Amino acid sequence: MMWILLIFGALLLIAAFVFKYMQEDKIFYMAAEKKEAARKRVGKTVMALVLAGVICLVSSQMVVVIKTGYTGVRTTFGQISDQPVQNGFSIKIPFVQQIETVNNKLQDKTIEDQVWGETANRTAIWYKNIVVSYQIEPEKSAWIFANVADYKESLISNALVSSAIKSASATLQDAEATNRGMIEPAVCKALQDSVNGKYGEGVLHINKVTINEADFEESYKTAIADKQKAQLAYEQQEIENKKNIEKANAEAEANRKLQESISPEVLQKQFLDKWNGEMPKVMDGNTMLDISSFVGN
Repeated sequence: MMWILLIFGALLLIAAFVFKYMQEDKIFYMAAEKKEAARKRVGKTVMALVLAGVICLVSSQMVVVIKTGYTGVRTTFGQISDQPVQNGFSIKIPFVQQIETVNNKLQDKTIEDQVWGETANRTAIWYKNIVVSYQIEPEKSAWIFANVADYKESLISNALVSSAIKSASATLQDAEATNRGMIEPAVCKALQDSVNGKYGEGVLHINKVTINEADFEESYKTAIADKQKAQLAYEQQEIENKKNIEKANAEAEANRKLQESISPEVLQKQFLDKWNGEMPKVMDGNTMLDISSFVGN
C-alpha cells in the first residue's frame, strides 16, 4: 500500500511538470489575448497534479500495514512507545514517527556446534545440531525492541542454550541423557527458566528443543564395550559352571544308587558265577580261603 501511494505520487509530480512544459509550447503560439487565460488554466491543472502528488507522497508515509503474525513498535523522534501496534492498518505522523515490525511467529534458532556436558554419573557427553523453537509474546514486542540489542540474532544466544543443556544433562543418568524423550523436555524447561531469569516471565516462550545428535566421549564408549564383553564372558562361564555342576550331581547320584545296589549277597553271587571250582594252586602257610559263606550249608 505504501509503495503504491509513493509511486503514484511520484508519477503525479512528473506528470505535472511534463504537462506544464507541453502547455508552455502551445501558449507561446497563441494570440496575446488568450495567453493569460491559458496560463491560468495550466497553472490550476499543474497545481492540482502537484497537490495530488504531494498528498499521495505524504499518505505513503502515514499508512503502515502490519502483517499477521507481527506487531509494530512505534518510535517518535527515537522515543519508543510501550504500547505495541497490532496487525492491520495503522497511521503514523509522516517524517516524525516510525513503526518497526517484530516477528511474533514461531522461530527457530539452530546451534550446529558440539555442546559438552556431564551426566549425573559425571560421564562426559556431547550434543550437536540443536534446534530451539521459540516465540516472542506480542505484548512484549516493544520491550524486546527497546531493551535487547540486535534481538533478531542475540535473543537466544549460544551461551544460553549451552548452559541449559549442561544443567539438564547433569540431572540425568547415562541411559537417560541420550534418550530424546527425556533430555529434550529437560533442556526445554531449563532454557525457559534461564530466559525467564534474563528477560522476565511472559516475554519469550520456548516451545520445543530438538537435539539431533548426542553421544558419549570415546573413552566412555570403549569402557562400555569392555564391560559388555566382560559381562558376556561372565554369563558364558556361569552357564558352563552350571552344566559342570549338573553333570557332577548326576554322576554322584549314579554312584550313590550303585553303592546302594551292591550288597554282600550280590558280591557272593558274582564270585560264584565267575569261580571255576578250583582252589588256589599257590598259598603260603598263612593264607586260608574260606568259601563256606559262598557255598552255603
